[in-house]
Amino acid sequence: MANKPKLKEAFEVETKYGAFYTGGNVEWHEDILYCQTDSNISLLNTDNGTVEKFIGEQSSEDIDVVQTFTTDGRYLITSHRSGLLKMWNEKGELEKTWKYIHIGPIAKLALKGMKLASGGSDSIVRLWDLEHQACQLGLKGCQGVVSVVEFHLEQDLILASGDDGKINCYELQRGEVIESYNAHYSKVTALVFSPDTKHFVTCGRDKVIILWEFGNTTALKTIPTYQAVEVIVGLPKKFKLPGFKSESDGIYVASAGEKGVISIWDVCKAKQVYLQTNSLVTPASEEGGLAVTHLRFHMKSKSLAVVTVDQNIIIYHLKSFACLKQFIGFSDEILDITYVGKDDSYIAVATNSNDIKLYESTTMTCQLLKGHTDLVLALSANKSNPDLMLSSSKDNTVRLWLLEGSTMSCIAVGMRHTASVGTVAFSTSMKFVVSASQDTCVKVWEIPEQKKNATLECLHTEIAHQKDINCVAVSPNDKIIATASQDKTAKLWTETLTLVGVLRGHKRGVWSVRFSPVDQVVMTSSADCTIKLWSVADLSCLKTFEGHEASVLKAEFISSGLQIVSTGADGLIKLFTIKSSECVGTLDQHEARVWALAIKKDESEMVTGGSDSILIKWKDVTEELKLRRLKEAEEMALQEQQLSNYLQNEQYLKAMKLALRLNKPMQVLKIVENIIKKGDGGLAETISGLRNDQKENLMKTAISWNMNSRHCHPAQLVLNILLNELQTGEFSPAGLGSSLEGALPYTERHFKRLTQMMQDLNFMTYMINCMTPHAKVTE
Repeated sequence: MANKPKLKEAFEVETKYGAFYTGGNVEWHEDILYCQTDSNISLLNTDNGTVEKFIGEQSSEDIDVVQTFTTDGRYLITSHRSGLLKMWNEKGELEKTWKYIHIGPIAKLALKGMKLASGGSDSIVRLWDLEHQACQLGLKGCQGVVSVVEFHLEQDLILASGDDGKINCYELQRGEVIESYNAHYSKVTALVFSPDTKHFVTCGRDKVIILWEFGNTTALKTIPTYQAVEVIVGLPKKFKLPGFKSESDGIYVASAGEKGVISIWDVCKAKQVYLQTNSLVTPASEEGGLAVTHLRFHMKSKSLAVVTVDQNIIIYHLKSFACLKQFIGFSDEILDITYVGKDDSYIAVATNSNDIKLYESTTMTCQLLKGHTDLVLALSANKSNPDLMLSSSKDNTVRLWLLEGSTMSCIAVGMRHTASVGTVAFSTSMKFVVSASQDTCVKVWEIPEQKKNATLECLHTEIAHQKDINCVAVSPNDKIIATASQDKTAKLWTETLTLVGVLRGHKRGVWSVRFSPVDQVVMTSSADCTIKLWSVADLSCLKTFEGHEASVLKAEFISSGLQIVSTGADGLIKLFTIKSSECVGTLDQHEARVWALAIKKDESEMVTGGSDSILIKWKDVTEELKLRRLKEAEEMALQEQQLSNYLQNEQYLKAMKLALRLNKPMQVLKIVENIIKKGDGGLAETISGLRNDQKENLMKTAISWNMNSRHCHPAQLVLNILLNELQTGEFSPAGLGSSLEGALPYTERHFKRLTQMMQDLNFMTYMINCMTPHAKVTE
């Protein structure tokens, strides 16, 4: 007999991947990439691809936008739109804030020890003392926006350049220009020093790299690059490249720009020694456009990080120039997700892009799958062969992809649709695939035997619905195909696209459709905020699940068809149990529509994504939750037994402490009543043995007893003792003023009741005393 599947009870966020780079500066220190976003600086760990920390403000409506930043790994300085400079320590704590005096924004910051140089759009370079936040010098002489500012590595010099292509060298005693290097014909984009510190190298939009020597204003070497160079980075004296070994007396730099490839230059010989052939960067399409915005070298790992104009960061190993890792700084809206590969080792993500992002599940390094010429809309993986994946796009095509090792490539294309293809699905037997489009047609395609540059042959076509088709699914036995449409219906078809029946009942468009893995049941989710289960046999509606307050965009069966996971336009993810029709869990981490949901084969993990550009990994914590509850129950039983032992041995102080910790007010009441019965002032002595926080809990408990006239006597005794201690200073509660005020009406009521009772008792005594003499006379 097969084991009964265990129902899921809870999921927790394992990792959350959002936008960590939206453009601007990037710095690399140790294993951390410092990446700029609008509101803060993200610290990306290059080992595991996770953002360790955000330094700065959290995203809000009134964020102070970051213009640029610089860091030395110890301190981080940010410039903001509000006109402020902020200094943060390595823990992410704000240490100092001061106003910069520049007229307009700051374009470039440079940091050396406790000195900061800022280049502004007002053509001035300012030197700041970070200890006192004081501007020591205002360096003039540049024209336009100062975009290059660098401290000399050893001497007290600053080199700066504006829009005119002239590089000024300032001494830092009086702030005067001691030399001007003028050989560029347009804006200088980057400047690096040679290892000997006697030379420096510059590049610019005039498509040249120039070698300079300090003290000589004439260019030593001018190297034409035949492309606008946006960035250069200095390389060490000793390094190896494929087919090249450096010489110890050479000066080497790596450059990149509009073509998107890295070039290695020996500037002393004015020679290109290496040109990258395996670039993953798309060249700039427009004249004068950029493909690469930043280039960073990591000395420890001998790696180069390339930052592209579309916010991607690619890390290459210098020796082999193999791509080590690729990180996506900003994914935009996530439209679909699926697991692919053996053991679901990869996650494929479709965003507002022509490229599919294929993440390695553990490290989240990424490769871009190129092929579609318009936005990718849908993805689907095959359960029988997890190395196969389908994709569809606004370019009206369907593509079949094959994962070989760590590389995925397109092996077949289908091109018969006349509008955007919004959904695709595999058959279980791998005999065919199905697609549906905005042209209201469903197509069945034959999977080709040839696994390279093949064409998907269309076997059957049918006009299926009156409006856009949102989803298509194939039954586990491949006999039935289901489609869901904006025309408020779902339809069932044979594999030859003969209509089996129509599922009517939803009041608005149907977003998704799925077959149960074990029963002859179809599930649909709709914009009418409901999920419905339908019988395949008689097309009747079996159940309706309500719980979402917005459109249900996607729903999947889990736990062998006994549960449903659904995502909504309100950003919520809900877990339903089919048998009880109850929502047993709600996950709230997304801030907008959740379009995409993928569940791992063993159901231990799922991934969601949506309009908020956040990719979230969820892990199943049902077993952990059960173990936690079991442990808590065991601890509770032991503590209750201990409490019973204390009471049995009349150890009332220990019993009261334990009862207060277990939050058992009635047990505390019984302990107090037992102490009162013993008399001899034991209650005050017991209460005085409690800690301050325990006394606070006891006072709150006594205030709750005081609301019931049956328990007012012990409550008043306890309150009296605690208030006396409060007056003597032995007890100092925090935040109990409102609770004590709430106890006053009940105390007054008890006092009036007892006063009236005493009056009645005294009156009865008087009456009895008055009647007693008359009784004697009568006798």
